[in-house]
Amino acid sequence: MAGGKQIAKAAGFIMTTMVLSRLLGYVRDVIIYANFGQNRITDAYNAAFSVPDFLYMLLVGGALSSAFIPVFSGYLAQDRETEAWEVAGIVFNWMVILLIAGVGAGIVYTPYLINLLVPGFPPESMGLTVQMTRIMFLQVILMAMSGIVTGILHSYKHFIAPAAGSVLYNLGIIAVGYCLSRVYGITGFAVGVVTGAFLHLAVQLPGLMKIGLNYRFSLNLRHPGVLQLIKLIVPVLIGLSVMQVNLLVSQNLASNLPGGMLTALRTGQRLMQLPIGVFAIAISVAFFPTLTEYAAKRELKAFGEALSLGLRFITFLALPATVGMVILRIPLIRLLFEVGLFTPENTAATAHALMFYSIGICAYASIQLLSRTFYALQDTVTPVVIGILTIVINIILNITLRAPLGHGGLALAYSLAGIFNMGALFWVLRRKLAGAGKWTVILSSFNKSLIASLFMGIVLHLTAYGGDIWFDTATKSGQLLQIVLAVASGMITYGGITVALKMEEAELVLKLWRSRVAKGLNFS
Repeated sequence: MAGGKQIAKAAGFIMTTMVLSRLLGYVRDVIIYANFGQNRITDAYNAAFSVPDFLYMLLVGGALSSAFIPVFSGYLAQDRETEAWEVAGIVFNWMVILLIAGVGAGIVYTPYLINLLVPGFPPESMGLTVQMTRIMFLQVILMAMSGIVTGILHSYKHFIAPAAGSVLYNLGIIAVGYCLSRVYGITGFAVGVVTGAFLHLAVQLPGLMKIGLNYRFSLNLRHPGVLQLIKLIVPVLIGLSVMQVNLLVSQNLASNLPGGMLTALRTGQRLMQLPIGVFAIAISVAFFPTLTEYAAKRELKAFGEALSLGLRFITFLALPATVGMVILRIPLIRLLFEVGLFTPENTAATAHALMFYSIGICAYASIQLLSRTFYALQDTVTPVVIGILTIVINIILNITLRAPLGHGGLALAYSLAGIFNMGALFWVLRRKLAGAGKWTVILSSFNKSLIASLFMGIVLHLTAYGGDIWFDTATKSGQLLQIVLAVASGMITYGGITVALKMEEAELVLKLWRSRVAKGLNFS
């Protein structure tokens, strides 16, 4: 596929920064849980953080960019750059006006919002959650601005600054949050969230100036590009909010469970999101401008080839991640979090949630690209309809599974809803593209990855649990050795089998790796 290597290199850089960002996110969580434990205090923080986190995923990683990029890139593809910047200016101006009003109302009515999100919290936890939520609301305006800048930079296929922003976001939370928590307790981390959002925006501004900022003040809602974006963004908001709404439903029901269970769910879900954030979002973000460009030019064959390659890469990485998370869930959580006030009981509770969350890794990883594919085709109706059905299914499953499985049932409901969402999107897309998609190639790749993952799982289990005589898991060094040996043996097994099966994805990864080793990293 033309440009495939360039897209893969861009995705590789994004993955690298995503890994660093996720590592910093882990450091952030360790600092919080080691100092405050897994209880109602951290439940309050996670409940408060769910509001800006929800809006972050929509504004930066979702709706704003998914609706904005097709419109902005469409003008660029037609050599109408001046009109593209005019649309960007109008969207930015209205967004700032509406968000200032919305955030103001949100701050005033925060108690009502929190009572809706976590009705089972006791009064003292409810008050702490309200206080932190009001502070974190300031993050929303900064992240919305950052979302516009990210969309512009991605349209010009500049990925470095937006990717670096995610690193600085977590770094800001850690540095400011840790310092202020010495005086203000866990509320200091709420201030850290706002600081991180500011850094996320600031690091992208030099890149924006470099490509030639052409801002002009206008509120012309009748501009054709703005009308097109408005037509796209409402359905996109609904479609991409499905995952976050499902989490909020789980959070609502978890607030009535014993203290710490909400935090166990959030920690398990964040670990489940680790492989999705590292490679699925990176691949989807890198492919999206190219898919949009092919769609604008009606080059459906190239569009189908790009989509096929993206999905195959995602499943190639998601399936072994699923098996690895399930088998290594207890050793992994014990190594990462069991320090300070985080107890073995907390490890068991989090591992229980992670096991059920991991079932949905491949589905939610694929959704990252599948949903963007519909937006590239400017079909916003399909994801909305499927998204609404998914939310309904998730609510029914949550209510059904919570009683027999506790907080694990809420995690399982989330995964099963994601599998339905992915399957429905794929089925409709297959009918829509008909002969343009390489569906048999995708299925063949999936089957080979699944076989390799299952063999890898056997090796992982034998290495992690059959080698206790070689390492003392009561110590951090022993726990680290257990994970390192297991992961290394698993990677070698999976890599060896996929190469032996002559998978195109494995061969391309090897070529890119050899190229970087020989020439050094170069993502320009």
